[in-house]
Amino acid sequence: MLKHVKIDLGDRMKTKIYLANEEFTSGMTLKESTSFENNNMALHVAKDETMVIKNREKLAKYLGVELHNFVCADQTHSANFHKVTRADQGRGANSIETAIPNTDALYTDEAGIVLCCFTADCVPVMFHNNVSGIIGVIHSGWQGTVKQITLNVFRHLLGVEKCNPNDFYVQIGAALSQEKFEVDDDVYEKFHALGYANEFIYYKDETNKYHIDNQQTVKKQCELAGIPSEHISIDKTCTFLSSEGFSYREDKQTGRHLSFIMKK
Repeated sequence: MLKHVKIDLGDRMKTKIYLANEEFTSGMTLKESTSFENNNMALHVAKDETMVIKNREKLAKYLGVELHNFVCADQTHSANFHKVTRADQGRGANSIETAIPNTDALYTDEAGIVLCCFTADCVPVMFHNNVSGIIGVIHSGWQGTVKQITLNVFRHLLGVEKCNPNDFYVQIGAALSQEKFEVDDDVYEKFHALGYANEFIYYKDETNKYHIDNQQTVKKQCELAGIPSEHISIDKTCTFLSSEGFSYREDKQTGRHLSFIMKK
């Protein structure tokens, strides 16, 4: 399933491809010092929006589509999700004002639409269904995780869209590692209250901090929805430790990765 291949798009674009076959393409753009704004893909943290749009256009060219095929949300760390239709095509691609508001997960069964998710330490989730053809992206920062956005999305897809969980394949993209995701009691209590995250938490006496594996917690939410564990893959690259990662914990002014999936 996975092809962790770094692809240069000229000298100004790098992306990691997770899946590339006749039906689907998914991946995650990387930080790159020779690109505009280090290959930042998010307009809401852009120093120059025109440069970010150029980065997006490079990605669109690689995917063989126009930037108008992209659909982006105004992410607010909510548990809200939206079914993308052809009428949504182009929303948020060139302007924050047209993005789908107050939404942190997108899914569609339409071909040719690139679903987008922006992260800098948060967990990006890309998924596809081999039978129904449904694809989706989820932005799950720690707030989204404790609101169980991933579990809620898949329960909706099973209940409303009548999908079979065995037909889903999930890629959890690069995010902040457990080593670097250290929190105080308030965040720990929220994860503890989930009732299933304790095995992904340890306490460090030296710093008086809890360390949480957000990726594994999100994987557990997929499993609770019925998705087989062997259908879930995790990119263990730490966005804080990797030179190709954007990390909000490291730099509050940092850019954003764009995780994407498209049905061909």
